[in-house]
Amino acid sequence: MSERIIIIGAGPGGLATAILLAKAGLEVTVLEKQATVGGRTSSIESDGYIFDLGPTFFLYPQILAEIFAEAGRDLYKELPMTKLAPQYRLVFGAGSELYATPDVERMVKEIEKLSPTDAPKFREFMDYNRRKFVKFAPCLQMPFLGWESVLSLRLLMVLPYLKPWKSLHAELSEFFHDPRLQLAFTFQSKYLGMSPFQCPSLFSILSFLEYEHGIWHPTGGCNRITQTMARVARELGAEIRLNTPVEQILFRGRRAVGVRTPEGDLQAEAVVVNADFAHAMTTLVPDNLRRRWSNQNIARKRFSCSTFMMYLGVEGRFDQLAHHNIYIARDYRRNLTEIEEQHVLSEDPSFYVENPVRTDPTMAPPGHSALYVLVPVTHLHPNVDWSKEKARFRELVFRQLPKIGLPSDLPNRVRFERVVTPVDWEGKLNIYLGATFNLAHSFSQMLHFRPRNRFEDLERVYLVGGGTHPGSGLPVIFESARISSRLLINDLTISTS
Repeated sequence: MSERIIIIGAGPGGLATAILLAKAGLEVTVLEKQATVGGRTSSIESDGYIFDLGPTFFLYPQILAEIFAEAGRDLYKELPMTKLAPQYRLVFGAGSELYATPDVERMVKEIEKLSPTDAPKFREFMDYNRRKFVKFAPCLQMPFLGWESVLSLRLLMVLPYLKPWKSLHAELSEFFHDPRLQLAFTFQSKYLGMSPFQCPSLFSILSFLEYEHGIWHPTGGCNRITQTMARVARELGAEIRLNTPVEQILFRGRRAVGVRTPEGDLQAEAVVVNADFAHAMTTLVPDNLRRRWSNQNIARKRFSCSTFMMYLGVEGRFDQLAHHNIYIARDYRRNLTEIEEQHVLSEDPSFYVENPVRTDPTMAPPGHSALYVLVPVTHLHPNVDWSKEKARFRELVFRQLPKIGLPSDLPNRVRFERVVTPVDWEGKLNIYLGATFNLAHSFSQMLHFRPRNRFEDLERVYLVGGGTHPGSGLPVIFESARISSRLLINDLTISTS
């Protein structure tokens, strides 16, 4: 096959798709608005400091390793990585802390420090979720193109594990009685931008995967993942054009036939959209061409939270911190309600700090630290005016940081600083409502209810990334690339046979 395929966006999903399609012999052109590849998985670099813009956890690298193997490459040779132990440190506002580790014996002892009666339940949790993952993994690898997919025998066999009536927190309450442990195994729902009190119980597999397969740190940060993918895609023949925004997708009837850029029109046999789904549809595709996903229907959907970010280049090292540090607010439920329902800023917000020089000294100059601070906040909403709140909230976050062991005089040590608010996520990164984790993963927005990999409203348009099935997070984004690539290749083969 020699047909040209255009991929909009050089994020992890678009680059994985480029690798798979180029390996299949297709002519692949990736168009990226930014000056670098990666999208949210890119980096900020200044004065010797390196920060990941978005993801900092590399979880379950097996899927990307399989994509690389399909392209004749070894991920672990192409991308140096370190498996973290402990994988992160949890600090509870309600008291005490927990060092999470993939070593089962050590983890049982860590749990004993908080709740001796809950410690034996860790193995039960792992055994149950191992069975759940084995049952459900095939469903994450197949497209959901309609009700016939939902009613397939494969999915029906998984229903006893899905429990759509039960929240993630309710699921974990059956294993652990200590509220701190319940949160320790459910806060991962924030990877999806959701509260564990609302997130479907299916996603207990997220914390399971952390302990079963570990959390990895690519040397230089997670942005090295997409840099490596871009190099491999180019070596396989894909063209990646940076600083090339797509202004609109071109159609003949409902069929995509190319894209318009500032340099001119490009024709294509198919278009793969790796841009933020809601933003791309509402800006690149005429509303009258979309039925199920019209502008009005998109506006009715539930979107994830956003994040308030601080990237701090700081004089000094903080080896009392772990690589990953998570503070869970004393009243976590209230914190989440303020984010997801009231759409206001919390006075005691939960937050996350990456201290990568603990593992990787390349991330900052000698004797310095590159601190990555993330605070979950509401997506863009009239209740929060960031032009007025940005400075105040920054000061509040600095006051929170000593709760994980950072010094109170930290602001005086800062040598580089960048702050990103939901306004920036929307305005600079083209993320609808600044919802950094895309469409929420409520049960009514999963499987075939999510925008489909072969996009149902248009012809020859395919989706990859967090806005389609299976959902957000690097592992499932890579899986979306495999699903959509298979569909596209099969469709082209049928049309030319």
